[in-house]
Amino acid sequence: MKTIFSGIQPSGVITLGNYVGAIRQFIELQHEYDCYFCVVDQHAITVPQDPIELRKNIRGLAALYVAAGLDRKKATLFIQSEVPAHAQASWMLQCISYIGELERMTQFKDKSTGKEAVSAGLLTYPPLMAADILLYEADLVPVGEDQKQHLELTRDLAERFNRKYREIFTIPDVRIPKVGARIMSLQEPTKKMSKSDSNQKAFITLLDTPKQIEKKIKSAVTDSEGIIKFDRENKPGVSNLLSIYSILGGKTIEELEAQYDGKGYGDFKADLAEVVVKTILPIQERYYELVESKELDDILDEGAEKAKQQANRMLRKMENAMGLGRKK
Repeated sequence: MKTIFSGIQPSGVITLGNYVGAIRQFIELQHEYDCYFCVVDQHAITVPQDPIELRKNIRGLAALYVAAGLDRKKATLFIQSEVPAHAQASWMLQCISYIGELERMTQFKDKSTGKEAVSAGLLTYPPLMAADILLYEADLVPVGEDQKQHLELTRDLAERFNRKYREIFTIPDVRIPKVGARIMSLQEPTKKMSKSDSNQKAFITLLDTPKQIEKKIKSAVTDSEGIIKFDRENKPGVSNLLSIYSILGGKTIEELEAQYDGKGYGDFKADLAEVVVKTILPIQERYYELVESKELDDILDEGAEKAKQQANRMLRKMENAMGLGRKK
């Protein structure tokens, strides 16, 4: 069985976009692959974080994974910092990384431009991501367009290590999310929905109340045409709402266009809000059961233990190949 690795940063409550584009697909993948899903808290500290808020977000994200349908018998869920091999392997991969290739990373350039000082961790983020993936011998890594460059570097580092020392790493392939899984901002539908958007109306989180969801969808940007038709270029707002409805409601775009032929945006948005609430409410109910429970601790303890066994095995191979310590 092929292995999949994926991680999400605990930098706030995940959005409907994260759920549709990532978590929902992870839940499907657990039935076909050996899956390792990680809360990548060490990645989060490459930029300043409030320690209390970070710890709350770590636990909340883990609870949402399980609430969304992750099955502990089919997938391994763990917190990155609870498996020390990630940081150890990252240092070893940093030592075969070149400053030039790290400085060329688009995310580093975006986050460092105009700043007086940036952390070294922001620069060396990609080797840590590579360590996350390579420790689990991942065959496939589901990523969005914004992480594709990092995955290419992971492949380069794995190949470089295999050539320079010993062939121990599996070269991972990119798994791009399904077409139509990209959810856009409710206020600026030409850009991706993001929890870091300063406009709270632009995104829906998995913990928003039904009233908040209804209000955000009601105020979502459309156009003055009043026709419910999919046209990403000329009607980005309506097209985005149709995509959300289609994915969560299980209807094709064509079926929805026919259903709302001759109807206005008011009816369409009211029905969409109902579909979104119907999807999110069961996740929220399970989330609130889990978030402070022993059950969640048991799942994370079990996941960390399994992850440690696999990661430590690969770490020993790396150390032996590089000549570190005494041979094990």
